[in-house]
Amino acid sequence: MKKVNTLFGEGEPCFIIAEIGSNHNGSIATAKKMIDIAAESDADAAKFQIFQAENLYSEYTPEFSYLKGQNVYGLIKDIETPREWIEELARYCKGKIKFLATPFDFEAVDLLEKHVPAFKIASFEIVDLELIKYAAEKGKPMIISTGMANLGEVEDAVHAIRSVGNNDIVLLHCSSLYPAPVEAVNLKAMITMRRAFKVPVGFSDHTLGIHIPVAAVAMGACVIEKHFTLDRNLPGPDHSFAVEPHELKAMITHIRDIEKARGSGVKERSELESEEMYVKARRSIHAKVDIERGTTITKDMLTVKRPGFGVRPKFLDIVVGRKAKEDIKRDEWITWEKV
Repeated sequence: MKKVNTLFGEGEPCFIIAEIGSNHNGSIATAKKMIDIAAESDADAAKFQIFQAENLYSEYTPEFSYLKGQNVYGLIKDIETPREWIEELARYCKGKIKFLATPFDFEAVDLLEKHVPAFKIASFEIVDLELIKYAAEKGKPMIISTGMANLGEVEDAVHAIRSVGNNDIVLLHCSSLYPAPVEAVNLKAMITMRRAFKVPVGFSDHTLGIHIPVAAVAMGACVIEKHFTLDRNLPGPDHSFAVEPHELKAMITHIRDIEKARGSGVKERSELESEEMYVKARRSIHAKVDIERGTTITKDMLTVKRPGFGVRPKFLDIVVGRKAKEDIKRDEWITWEKV
C-alpha cells in the first residue's frame, strides 16, 4: 500500500488516534486535560467531533430504543463541541500532539481546514457523498470509517474522493455498536478492503478493552482510533465503552511492541540471537564410540547431540562410509577434517 503524506501507510508506524469526541462533557478544561493525557500516552493525534444537532438530526426524529426514552435531538445538542473551541484546542495541541476533528457539515470542514492534517469522516456519514467530496477537495488525506457499510457503499465513498483528484485515502473498518461485541468485529474485513481498493486500512474500535485493536495492528492496521475517557462512570453516551488513561497508555505500548514483533517477514536467525547460542544450542554429528584412525565409519558409531560444532545432522548419510583420518574419541563432535 502506498504512503499517505508520510502519516499513514506501509513503512510508517501505526497512527494512533485518541478519540476524545464529546467526552469533555462541555468543559474546555477537561478537553485540554484529555489532550495532555493523549500526548503523554504517546498517541499521534487527539480527536474531537464537530457537529450541531440542528444540522445532524431532525427534531422530529423518533426515539431510538437503545437511548431508553432519551430524545436523540436533545442528546446530540447536549454533547456538541462548541465551534469557538476549535482554534484554541488546535493551538493547545501544537507541539504536543496532532489535532484532529471529525466534521459533520460543510461549515465544520471550513473551520477545521487550516488546523487538521487530515479529515476524518464518521461511519454514519459515509453515505453523504457531497460532504465527503467537499472535504476531499481540500487536498488533505481522508480517513473514512466504514461502520455498517457494505462494500458498495465504501466504493461510492472512495470514488467520491478520487473524483476530485484526491487519492490519499485510509479506510477504517468499524463496528457501529457501542460497545461492540467481539463477534461483531470481523477484522478480516480490513484485508478485504485493502485488496479491493488498494489503499491503507485501519480500525476504529468500539470494543471493551484493548486487545482487539492490538490484534488489528498485528493484521496490518496502519491507523487505530480508540475512544478514551477520564472515567467510565461519567455521564454521557460515549464514556461507558471508552478506555481510561492507563488503558490508553497500555494499548499504545502493546501496539508498539506488536509493530516491533511483526518484523521483516524474512525467515532467518535474528541479529539478537548470538552466534554462540546458534552453535551451542544446535545439534551436530558426534562419535557414539571411540573410532580409531582408518576405521570405516558406520551409522551405529554415530549419534546426534549438542553442541553444533560438528557436521550438521542432515549430512549423516555422507559421513557414513567414510574413513576416520584420525582417532576420534567417544562423544567428540565430528568435523569434515576428521573424515
